[in-house]
Amino acid sequence: MAKNRYTAFIPVRAGSKSIRLKNIRPIAGKPLVCWVIEAACSCGPISEVYISTDGEVIRRCVEEHLEDFSHPEKIRFVDRDPATATDTASTESAMEDFVSKVDLTQMILIQATSPLLTGEDLAEGIRIYEEGGYDSVLSVVRQKRFNWTVDGAGSARPVNYDPDHRPRRQEFDGYLVENGAFYITSAQAFVQSRCRLSGKIGVCEMAEDTYYEIDEPSDWIVIEHFLEKKLKESQARPATDPIRLVLTDCDGVLTDGGMYYSEKGDELKKFNTKDGMGLQLLREAGIKRGMITGEDTQIVVARAEKLQLEYLYKGVKDKQRVLQEIIEREQIPLSQVAYIGDDCNDLECIRAVGLGIAVADATDAVREAADHVLKAKGGCGAVREAAEFILRYGRG
Repeated sequence: MAKNRYTAFIPVRAGSKSIRLKNIRPIAGKPLVCWVIEAACSCGPISEVYISTDGEVIRRCVEEHLEDFSHPEKIRFVDRDPATATDTASTESAMEDFVSKVDLTQMILIQATSPLLTGEDLAEGIRIYEEGGYDSVLSVVRQKRFNWTVDGAGSARPVNYDPDHRPRRQEFDGYLVENGAFYITSAQAFVQSRCRLSGKIGVCEMAEDTYYEIDEPSDWIVIEHFLEKKLKESQARPATDPIRLVLTDCDGVLTDGGMYYSEKGDELKKFNTKDGMGLQLLREAGIKRGMITGEDTQIVVARAEKLQLEYLYKGVKDKQRVLQEIIEREQIPLSQVAYIGDDCNDLECIRAVGLGIAVADATDAVREAADHVLKAKGGCGAVREAAEFILRYGRG
């Protein structure tokens, strides 16, 4: 996927006032910094992972855990100028020190205080950076909170919603917050701007839990809970087998779930051409595809034919029964099936298959049950994103 050479830069200083030796303190079973090092090591497009530190104790800690990393050969160390590791020094000063010592083209700044970062997040950020033609990309998380401000006279007013038309959570797009996990830019752009973000800037949405980064002891407690939950879930499920069949719902996945009607009362649906390309890529990779939907309209039939799907089941009330019928016909195990859904009638299938996938605006129950939650909403390229994820990580 990547056209460029990517170098991860992880600045880690020995001093920390709020939490002593924070960066090497164990959290959920391993030192804090090791979580983001592994995320960088597991990201295919990243060729080198540099730990820039002013502390020998940090270097020794990482070296003691080398065998725990998926690709320890990527790890490098570079001495950090002590002047860039003070309480008042900016991260940009550490970046300037780094680019003066290391030959690189594309740089990914990764912050050790975001241990919920994954290699998948980094790969998605790189994809956005390249396909969008951006000069910089930063990681963000979507928040659905109602913001207020207070003027000089002490009067409060809403910032991002109308109290007279208070939206429900599922109808509220919310806003994007910088979560500090990673930033991508070129070395050339950084040298010219002396800023981690410059030019045309893109965003990479991460999971809601990644809103938190470790600055205070209370943050540590919250993030450790999320990490332990993540570990428990990964240990509870076997490793994903190679995916040979991808099944998807229609409304809310291939469409935005909206109901549109012409002046004559004809029902219309909005599909996304990106999803068509995603399904084509799966077919070219030898993966069979199918649609299981409660809808029973000619629109759905026409779309399935256009996509050249191997399977179309419409007007379905019991999706799990259909799932079982397909795998028996194909003679493949559930572990080699991926299912993409958005609502409660998809839950049983998502729980049953080897790779359950939820669109970004799926119900909370579906998001919780899924193995992977997409960044795209239904009808907005979600199936294309799922296809890329499967081709990148779900092929065994």
